[in-house]
Amino acid sequence: MSALADAVRAGLAAAGDPVRAEEMRRYMKSAMPMRGVPKPARAALVKELFAEHVFTDRDAWLAAVCELWRGATHREERYVALDLAGHRRYARWQAPDLLPVYEEFVVTGAWWDLVDEIATHRVSDLLRARRAELTPVVRAWATDPDRWKRRTAVLCQLNHKSDTDLDLLTHAIDANAADPDFFLRKAIGWALRQRAKTDPGWVREFVGTRPGLSPLSRREALKHL
Repeated sequence: MSALADAVRAGLAAAGDPVRAEEMRRYMKSAMPMRGVPKPARAALVKELFAEHVFTDRDAWLAAVCELWRGATHREERYVALDLAGHRRYARWQAPDLLPVYEEFVVTGAWWDLVDEIATHRVSDLLRARRAELTPVVRAWATDPDRWKRRTAVLCQLNHKSDTDLDLLTHAIDANAADPDFFLRKAIGWALRQRAKTDPGWVREFVGTRPGLSPLSRREALKHL
């Protein structure tokens, strides 16, 4: 166990609240136990520990991220793994070779709180920086058997605004519009609602030409129009 992983686990255990932990676990419908550490307390712990344990080697940083994720016994450890993966100090180390790691986290995380953080930040940033290289991968995810990879494909341009690849967004939505899964339908509505902030006309036309769009997706898409 790395020094950082050891410190994270000890810190979360010390800051935990067993009563809150069970409430949080039930709310998240998490099979993995939780420590009961609220986000502000976790953020304070992360700030302290990341300042004490600074990585100067990319491999060591990535190993620590993976160790926190793969060896997690409580859900908050995976939150910290994502905090470390996205820390601004290591932004220069983000590169396409990390996509398989984030793909692993999407598949093994398999729930909205973890997947959405990966989709809207880690995968999103990589796609924006290396669009030509990574677009084919994301297109493939949009039709993957794993629903969380498909949700990632729908949501990964959520913050791209005028840089959004509309062909990719259309492909991801059309590939999943008929799926009855709640998380996919909600994601489609969220992606369209976000797009409406930049291009409301496009969203109105898109929804108007997709009679097969679920009521949930349609309602979410047009929520502020």
